[in-house]
Amino acid sequence: MRPLAPATIAPPFARYSHGVIAPKGAQLIASSGQLGLAQDGTVPEGAEAQADICFANIDAILAEAGAGRGAVLRLNAYVTDRAHMAGYMAARDRWLSDVAVLPASTLMIVSGFTRPEFVVEIEVLAAL
Repeated sequence: MRPLAPATIAPPFARYSHGVIAPKGAQLIASSGQLGLAQDGTVPEGAEAQADICFANIDAILAEAGAGRGAVLRLNAYVTDRAHMAGYMAARDRWLSDVAVLPASTLMIVSGFTRPEFVVEIEVLAAL
């Protein structure tokens, strides 16, 4: 993978790349949006705790495909309020701390999810 960082645009202001190119012939891995739902069915309070669960789920999905965090090309995240951005970003930055090529990323504020206790949803596109 190779990050795309045109010199003609402002650099990213957080831990992401403007674009990422997958190696030729790579297989794509697409995850569904992951919610902060623990395996036992509980949902912790707060965006950071929920995002940690989302990222753990994504780790499991990537591992099932034989990939890891370094294979992620694109990360899409959704939070239900600006107040949840800091918690999400703290979890994201920890999750990406050892990743050499940062994925492209989008963070959106949405009106809600299927259940009101969910405040974060995260999906990825990866290349193997």
